[in-house]
Amino acid sequence: MDIEEFYDADPRRRASDEVEWGSDWHDADGVRFELSWVADTGEIYAMRMPMEPIDYDPAFGSSMVEPLDTDTVTVEILGTFADRAEVESRLAGWQDEMPKALSLVWARERLRS
Repeated sequence: MDIEEFYDADPRRRASDEVEWGSDWHDADGVRFELSWVADTGEIYAMRMPMEPIDYDPAFGSSMVEPLDTDTVTVEILGTFADRAEVESRLAGWQDEMPKALSLVWARERLRS
């Protein structure tokens, strides 16, 4: 589902505090993801962060980043946990794992119920 569908599906998500566990996770294709935990629902999700298209203007010699459509920013719910402490326990060492290749695979395995 895209990010807007995710938030629209449960109104608690929009109003909730969220805790981010990094925004440089990668899958097998090298696509970047951000991991966040929604306090009010207990969900931890991976949000796909595709590269923004860059336009180059030869007349001005500059480039401009184009905004992403929200339908390209997708969400995968990786698990549901009652409290932040459990997420912290399962993701212990995440700062060292996140920059590695296939780091999202590591996170999925650690968060499996």
